[in-house]
Formats: sequence, structure tokens, C-alpha cells
Amino acid sequence: MIIEPPWSAEEHDRALDRLASRENFPVAARVLPARHRAALRAVYGFARLVDDIGDEAPPEQRPKLLGLVDDDLDRVFAGRTPALPQLRRLAETVHAHRIPEEPFRDLVQANRQDQTVHRYETFADLKEYCALSAAPVGRIVLCLFRAHTPRLAAASDDVCTALQIVEHCQDAGQDYRVGRIYLPGEDLRRFGCAEDDLARPVTPTRLRGVLALQAGRARELLDGGAAPLLADLTGWARIAVAGYVAGGRAALSALERGRYDVLAHALRPRRATLPAGWARALGRRGR
Repeated sequence: MIIEPPWSAEEHDRALDRLASRENFPVAARVLPARHRAALRAVYGFARLVDDIGDEAPPEQRPKLLGLVDDDLDRVFAGRTPALPQLRRLAETVHAHRIPEEPFRDLVQANRQDQTVHRYETFADLKEYCALSAAPVGRIVLCLFRAHTPRLAAASDDVCTALQIVEHCQDAGQDYRVGRIYLPGEDLRRFGCAEDDLARPVTPTRLRGVLALQAGRARELLDGGAAPLLADLTGWARIAVAGYVAGGRAALSALERGRYDVLAHALRPRRATLPAGWARALGRRGR
């Protein structure tokens, strides 16, 4: 039996607009030319589809639905017509920009992992997960701008990992409510936290220490990755990546400003501050 995803193309596009408005960084910045916006939206649409399946679909259907996505990726890279509208839009972008298959497969695998792995013992373990769930998006973006090199791919991995860690901090309570913890277990124990601290209405001081530690690690990764990217990239690629970096820095500032009380408050960047942060990032040429 073929299971169809429970979203129409129109519903998914509307969801993309709502989700993009809540992201830490502009996903398809309005300042970019239409050709780049369309490509970024196609990639983002694929990523959201896979994440929605992994998070929102009935749990018993998720493996089959992810299998449908994998089947459609087979069609995309074999030059055949995919069944799902999101994959049909993606196919045009993949072929126009000669994007390799691996990062898309990794995003699917990350969501398969989410169905069976709900805890991470060390920060190194968490980074390995981010290599599947976050880093592929940055590598795809580099391909979209014809800027993929080993040096820039490694730097992009660090930036994307940082952005994912920040999101894990922001969403720690929400993740816990669906049975997942993306804060390293050894850090929780080191600060004397119990898992049910994540269910409290206000973030305990000890848990804030764990969150501050992760945020510090994220900042180090973000700044370290941003330096070569902003030094080497030019044109629209640099403008887009500067937006991602600015969004990450703004999210980290929001966490710090809210004293890491992510359980009582939604600690998100003030959107009015993003243009200034974007301009500052563009003004830096790295080290």
C-alpha cells in the first residue's frame, strides 16, 4: 500500500512561509535574485518535508513515508519524474546546479535516526547527529552558489552545526515533551540535572548552566566557520551566508539576554535587529 504524505503542495508552501518567519535566519532572503530564492525554497521545502514526516506524521507511518522520499530521490538522481510535488520542484534545482545525492540522503537518515535515538551521551555524539541533520543543508547551499570546496564545506559544517545546537537549546522543553533530549547526557549529569528538569515551568539554574555551555560551544563553532566563509565567498553567496551567520549570532544573544530560561520564555531573536547583524557580518572578511 502506498502512503501519501498528509500535505498538499499548497499546504506545504503555506507552512514554509510560516516556518520561515520563525527561523533564526532568513531562509530565502528577499534581497536575493529570484533564481536563488527559488532554488533555496526548493531545498528548504525538501528539508521541511522530511522533518515534518519525522516529527508530525503518525509514528507508525514515518518509516514508510521516509521510504517514499528515498524512492523519490532514486527517481530524481535517475532522471525520472518524482511522485511527490516537493521532490519534483527539487529535481529541477538538483539538475540545474548539479547537486550530489549524499546530502539529501543524509537528511532522510537524520530523521530515521530520530525515530530510534532519543538521547546523546556526549557532545561529540551530538555533532555526529548534526553531520546528518544540519551540515548537509550548508553543503547544498554552497553547491547552489557554485562555491563548494573542501575548505568551505568544512567551515559550513561548523556553522550549520552551531545553528542546530542553538535550536536544540531554544527548543529543549518542546523536544523533551516529544521524548527527545538533544543536550548531552554527560553535561546534564555534570551540572546535577535530572531529565525531568526539562519539564519544569521555569528553567532551573543548573539546567541553565548546561544550556550556556552548549551556547558557548555553538558560538565557537559559528565564529570559527564564519571566518573562512566570509573571507572567501563573494557576491550573492556571501550575502546569503552572512544572513545565516547573523541569525545565529542573534539567536545566541537572545538566549543570553533571556538568561537561558528557555522553559518559561521563547527566546528568539528580535527580527528588527537582524538587518544590522547582517550588515556587521558582511563587513567582516574573516581572519
